[in-house]
Amino acid sequence: MTLADPNMGAAIAATRFGLGARPGEIALTAGDPQGFLRSQIRREGADPPPGTVATSAQRLNEFREYRRDKREAKVEKAADPRSGEAATMPTRDPVKVVGRMLRQDVAADFSPRFELAATTEAAFRERWALFWANHFTVSASKAITATVVGPFEDEAIRPHVFGRFEDLLAAAETHPAMLTYLDQIQSVGPDSPAAQFLKMGGGRGGGARSEPAKQRTVGLNENLAREILELHTVGVGAGYTQADVTEFARAMTGLSIGGPRDEGYGAAVFRAQAHEPGERTVMGVRYAPGGRRQASAILADLAARPQTARFICGKIARHFVADDPPAALVARLDAAWTSSRGDLARVAEALIAAPEAWDPRPGKFKTPYEFIVSSHRAAATSPMAFERLAPILTGLGQKPFSPPSPKGWPEDASSWAAPDAIVKRMQFAQGFSGAALGDRDPRALAADVLGERLSPETAKAIARAESRPEGFALLLMSPEFQRR
Repeated sequence: MTLADPNMGAAIAATRFGLGARPGEIALTAGDPQGFLRSQIRREGADPPPGTVATSAQRLNEFREYRRDKREAKVEKAADPRSGEAATMPTRDPVKVVGRMLRQDVAADFSPRFELAATTEAAFRERWALFWANHFTVSASKAITATVVGPFEDEAIRPHVFGRFEDLLAAAETHPAMLTYLDQIQSVGPDSPAAQFLKMGGGRGGGARSEPAKQRTVGLNENLAREILELHTVGVGAGYTQADVTEFARAMTGLSIGGPRDEGYGAAVFRAQAHEPGERTVMGVRYAPGGRRQASAILADLAARPQTARFICGKIARHFVADDPPAALVARLDAAWTSSRGDLARVAEALIAAPEAWDPRPGKFKTPYEFIVSSHRAAATSPMAFERLAPILTGLGQKPFSPPSPKGWPEDASSWAAPDAIVKRMQFAQGFSGAALGDRDPRALAADVLGERLSPETAKAIARAESRPEGFALLLMSPEFQRR
């Protein structure tokens, strides 16, 4: 496709496909907006955030130490002979330890990710990665997963976002973060050797178990299987049944993470003794017994289903272009997905080539994260410290790494454009503008970071502002800046 207006195309490339223009970006892009975006597609995946990031295994080992301290605290309290008095606690209060650990881990992971978004010259590549991270949501709403959201993105998502969807799906669903977030590590086949052993009173050291241990219940957990079908692959309208969910959950039993006795604590492992034996039937397809291979085969088939292509291509179109995307755009993405057998680089290229994606009418309202990132990009300022950033995002409704459910963060305008939310954005814009603008002219900056998308009405309002910071705040709150 050849763009009718390369200057408008450059503005769209930076503000819709990217994360908001930095000064000079639109001018740099105007020669070939589509080529600028295509150059950001690369097989090795998305950029890692700057700095050294801990691995998921390291983080889970830290969490293991916290749980050990908590158990020791309970034992010490139970052993205290003084009735009705506070028991002696260990030197390291486990509650304070975990709170500090979670804050430090989230800050250590989120700040580099935000810095990358605010400063990268390949913002389309970063937006593409953020789309997939939200598609395969792992939320810090659980303590154990709060420590591994960052490593999950770095290990399972970013390396695969321009590869085959089948590989991305397998990496995401079998990562320790996903296995813990959706309770897969608790899932045990009802007829597995592990379940039979526990029913018989077996346990560490053999012999009879204590009464509380005898009452321990184990069984199937369907959370991961349900979310894979509903949210990650075929979608809720694909015609699968509750029986399919249960069968899929049985096939995935045994997927877990390494414990203290395993080689590599916190790494993904397969425990054959917890796997439900037998063949499975999911969405009309029979799968022979095969341990871990059984779950892998189902995942591969789900990745290849046409319902998966349609469902996810609809989400891509909705994320990049409009809450109600053009059917023609979804069809183009679907065709690219199907013809390439889920090659995500080819899908990204089809998105860039689609004429519907270059409609100059803004169809998306920025999420709080996108708004704060694009504000930093417009001002070309260094990202603020996490201690300041986190309360701002939380106040705007998008607490770092904490989407409210496995569905991820909503992307429709109605979720973010309520009057109270707009007031909070205005308060941020007013506070941010004074420190960020310096002695620059907001009129020139508006033309630089919005390009052909800058309307005469907004340009006039900025020119009439009583001060430069007020002019910059008006830019940030303008319809052209709030929408993309």
